[in-house]
Amino acid sequence: MEIIKDLEELQPEMQTWRRDFHSHPEIAFEEHRTAQIVAEKLESFGIEVEIGLAGTGVVGTLKKGTGNRSIGLRADLDALLINEANDFEYKSKNPGKMHACGHDGHTTMLLGAAKYLAEKGDFDGTVTFIFQPAEENEGGGKVMIDDGLFEKYPVESIYGMHNIPGMPVGSFAMKPGPIMASFDIFNLKIIGKGGHAAMPHTAIDPIIIGTKVVDAYQSIVSRYIDPQEPVVLSVTQFHGGDAYNVIPNEIEMKGTVRCFSSRIQSLLEKQMRQITASICSAFNASYELEYERRYPATVNTAEEVSISEKVAQKISGSDMVHTSPTPSMGSEDFAFMLQERPGSYIWIGNGDVEGSCMLHNPGYDFNDEILPIGATYWVNMAEEILSPIK
Repeated sequence: MEIIKDLEELQPEMQTWRRDFHSHPEIAFEEHRTAQIVAEKLESFGIEVEIGLAGTGVVGTLKKGTGNRSIGLRADLDALLINEANDFEYKSKNPGKMHACGHDGHTTMLLGAAKYLAEKGDFDGTVTFIFQPAEENEGGGKVMIDDGLFEKYPVESIYGMHNIPGMPVGSFAMKPGPIMASFDIFNLKIIGKGGHAAMPHTAIDPIIIGTKVVDAYQSIVSRYIDPQEPVVLSVTQFHGGDAYNVIPNEIEMKGTVRCFSSRIQSLLEKQMRQITASICSAFNASYELEYERRYPATVNTAEEVSISEKVAQKISGSDMVHTSPTPSMGSEDFAFMLQERPGSYIWIGNGDVEGSCMLHNPGYDFNDEILPIGATYWVNMAEEILSPIK
């Protein structure tokens, strides 16, 4: 692999940064310590800093030469509400919170790239380093946009990266079009009529009705959607009842829906509402259904993916760069940024190191070996797009 020598030498220091972030995880919109450290490091590199977009977001601006071109490089700051199961020295010091998705590593790789670009970067234009809060569930990317991110920092294109356990170290994956799914949630309350469990004919049992709805929801995917359209509809919570001998008055169901197009999103929501109304009506029950579109699908643009491919191949060679990976049914609020600017969201291999688990697992840990690889990708990306006129 062609890793920048200075970044290889910076790896021990980057590892120290990363493990400090890991030890002090902060969840959505609470990343005050993390943001402060990021801002201080950027300032120490000589980079202009703004803190406060979306509350805890940090934006660094580095301009060289006279060029008027500008690109954005984005990393995420937040952790998850998970109790860490690891027992190493740098495990989480904040009970119930954990960097179980590698955002500690993403932040560190971009910081490493910022340091190198500030000191030795060969480019003509402006690199905007975007450290975004609240990627997990809360849409911090959209909040940054709503707070004027692209008005204050009018980048022409935007780039993101996420580690993937199970992909070999040194490997990359990217594709034009959808690479990650949309993220919708629903909350359904079914209101029947409570009664004695020994006299069910006097009640309207919301549990029975709820099971019919769960079953019918699965038929949406299997019978209403083209089989070639990737869709997931999962009921993840079902709550109701407090006693053995009481039919409850109501139950609550919650879950998530994932797909890759707004057309399918609309069809799914329409069918869910129709099915819920019909089943509840058939059993003389009422209902309240809240359907919320959290994140759109993450959709890359072809030209920017081509640049990502070229940069990744320069680092790892063509055999380690996969250009047609199967899109993930997971989601990313980087999608909001891609709705505003062309760009490329890629995956970087986190390897199969001992003790590594999948993302969002209490035993997960970011692989520090890939820190200089990811940082090199960011540096090469900036220098490729903003190459100076010779």
